[in-house]
Amino acid sequence: MSILPISIFIITKNEEDRIANIIKKAQQITNDILVIDSGSSDKTVQLAENLGAKVLFNKWQGYGQQKIFGESKCKNKWILNIDADEEITTELANEIKEIFQSNKEKDFVGFKIKIVNKFFGEKKPKKLAYYYNQLRLYNSDYAGFKNSSIHDSVIVKEGVDGKISQLKNIIEHKSFKSVFHWIEKINFYSELQAIDNFERKKYPSNFKIMVTIFIAFFKAYFIRRYFIYGFSGIYYSAIFSFSRFLKLAKIRERFNKL
Repeated sequence: MSILPISIFIITKNEEDRIANIIKKAQQITNDILVIDSGSSDKTVQLAENLGAKVLFNKWQGYGQQKIFGESKCKNKWILNIDADEEITTELANEIKEIFQSNKEKDFVGFKIKIVNKFFGEKKPKKLAYYYNQLRLYNSDYAGFKNSSIHDSVIVKEGVDGKISQLKNIIEHKSFKSVFHWIEKINFYSELQAIDNFERKKYPSNFKIMVTIFIAFFKAYFIRRYFIYGFSGIYYSAIFSFSRFLKLAKIRERFNKL
């Protein structure tokens, strides 16, 4: 039986080194945990099932499509989505428990949560670490993931006039296990972005390609505050700028093949 009337779903592929910890953190909130796997060849499925999660296979079609499938299989109306590289903190779990135990959730269609960067080797995110703020805990009668292969974000359904609240505590986001893993993710995601931009006929100009790598470095180092990581922040910023450049290069390549 669920601790709270919340379903949590996680999309996975080959996450055996971290799926167990993610599920254990999620179990602070509920036992109704659903794993949507797109074809893991490691022990991801076995580990998830051993911890009591329900595992379903769904062939990969895109981020948004995978998450739409996930939320459609949740048994509770209230849904919390986390990724396999995200951990629910104890403080966030307690905050969510307090909301539902006092029935405060009835006043809202959803809650935004700060997803805070935690780089490899860190036990906790740094004080000024970059974060993005997303609608992650939501009532599926009023909100849901939009149908996009690139942008997996929750939006309030058309015609719904409801309030969204902000939670104080955070989800810790350890997107990259190593530099090698970071580059692998960049290569995968930039390919999806290139396909999307090509289909929408968004051809990058010569000027944009030339200046992007410098603008992206500035954005990472100062706006995303990678300077807080000392010397490491320099190469973190360089990798970030490379990811933006690679996307444009792949888009350009597709147009040049016409």
